[in-house]
Amino acid sequence: MAKSLTISLVQTDNVWENIDVNLKNLTSKIEEIQEKTDMIILPELFTTGFTMEAEGIAETMDGVGIQWMLDTANKKECVVLGSLLIIESGNYFNRLIVAFPDGNIKHYDKRHLFSFAGEDKVFKAGTERMTFEYKGFKICPLICYDLRFPVWARNTEDFDLIIFVANWPNARMLAWDTLLKARAIENLCYVIGLNRVGIDNNQLVYTGHSAVYDAMGATLLNFEPGEGAIGSVSIDIDHIEQTRSKFRFLEDRDSFVIN
Repeated sequence: MAKSLTISLVQTDNVWENIDVNLKNLTSKIEEIQEKTDMIILPELFTTGFTMEAEGIAETMDGVGIQWMLDTANKKECVVLGSLLIIESGNYFNRLIVAFPDGNIKHYDKRHLFSFAGEDKVFKAGTERMTFEYKGFKICPLICYDLRFPVWARNTEDFDLIIFVANWPNARMLAWDTLLKARAIENLCYVIGLNRVGIDNNQLVYTGHSAVYDAMGATLLNFEPGEGAIGSVSIDIDHIEQTRSKFRFLEDRDSFVIN
């Protein structure tokens, strides 16, 4: 039997800079997931929206947002993944958290900060890519603007799935759709892009376009534009192994070091 992973994507709006209300709303939405799932994915900065007003709203690694993720992971017996606004050692991070049902966590700090919106003036950039293994899958989680940098996303570690969590505005939706598919094709792996919907306090419109692509770039799941919804999909290791056995393109990839 093929090893498979069932993943639930929560494409949702949020309330600007209101952690408590966003967590309450997400709790209600996640309760709608009745089927067994192995992973729940939430958007970038899902507790606050894409705010640059970090002071006074950023939380620590033992804050309410991460505790909520751990509680949800325990209750649903699955991984919960999304990014939060974190303060640590006097620095602010757009930090992706992976909360495991056993109480462990891993994290990744966004490498490519969105200078177009001044993110680089507020947050400190991450320096290391993080991968983790879960139920036989090797997974690489990244954040939003990272999608535009194929070298950073390059499959040098033979991972099976790349996940991008995002606040990607509707004005640049064509780039989102195109680059997600490209990352799947060039890396011969599954790619998941989970984006938000709604309008934020900067009057930016988000229409979602969350999607899942297989290693050949075929669409496995997508959402109605602008719709707040939850979608689930199962991915399997056999597809990765068969695709890479037939198309041995990764064997010809370049070797490089990122400074």
